[in-house]
Amino acid sequence: MFIFQIRPNNVTFIGVLSACAHNGLVDDGQRYWSTMQEMGIKASMENYGCMVDLLCRSGLLDEAYSFVTSMPILPNSVIWRNLLVASKSSNRTDIVGLASKKLFELEPQNPENYVLLSNLYALNSQWDRVRYMRKKMKDNNVTVVAGCSSIEINSYLHKFVVSDGSHPEIKEIRVVLREIADRVLRSGHKPWTAAVLHDVGEEEKEIALCEHSERLAIAYGLLKTKAPHVIRVVKNLRFCPDCHEVSKIISKSYGREIIVRDRVRFHRFIGGSCSCKDFW
Repeated sequence: MFIFQIRPNNVTFIGVLSACAHNGLVDDGQRYWSTMQEMGIKASMENYGCMVDLLCRSGLLDEAYSFVTSMPILPNSVIWRNLLVASKSSNRTDIVGLASKKLFELEPQNPENYVLLSNLYALNSQWDRVRYMRKKMKDNNVTVVAGCSSIEINSYLHKFVVSDGSHPEIKEIRVVLREIADRVLRSGHKPWTAAVLHDVGEEEKEIALCEHSERLAIAYGLLKTKAPHVIRVVKNLRFCPDCHEVSKIISKSYGREIIVRDRVRFHRFIGGSCSCKDFW
């Protein structure tokens, strides 16, 4: 646009900053943010959200927190939620406390906020707090949409939920899952059991990971199709981190292209890598 002397606006920068966020381009994103300020373009809430997303996805939690608390406009729920997600692997209880407080003030009936905070407590084995959050959800009549992954085979849509045993070909699917687990084990991958948010042993967690909805759908795709057919899966929630890593291994081990659309973005797995470059 600069080459053709076309003046960008704040919507233009939403696209640019979002692209930087999803590709981990922190320096470029900060440079474009400065350019926007220098051009006198007033930043919208979406522009601020993109910058927070960029910093959070890149692990720059302190910078993201400083950016949010210095915003000239009141941050919305999306920004506070990003900050809360980014703080899940840190010990920043101050950020967790502030972000969760703001979220419940802005969206007291949004189940995602309850689940997000409950999951964060579970990651840190704070099971009393997990139970408290779930009780709070029940007391406030907050219902949660179950995670679901879908795949279309021969013009028919197949839907899976975690540990779904209802599919008519579940026995064959579980054979594929065992084969996947064996290949994943041989690859040296260690299951990220923190993704299982229940107070159970490590072995039970590893078993639960193997039957997450996206893994069931991918396994069914392997069962029913052959290369070069692309396995396409849609999930209504965010991709499980362990399933994301396993999907990379599957794409390399089986020589298959896999595309998963989760709540955040598209993931294209080819040859052991993902198009998101592990930023999502």
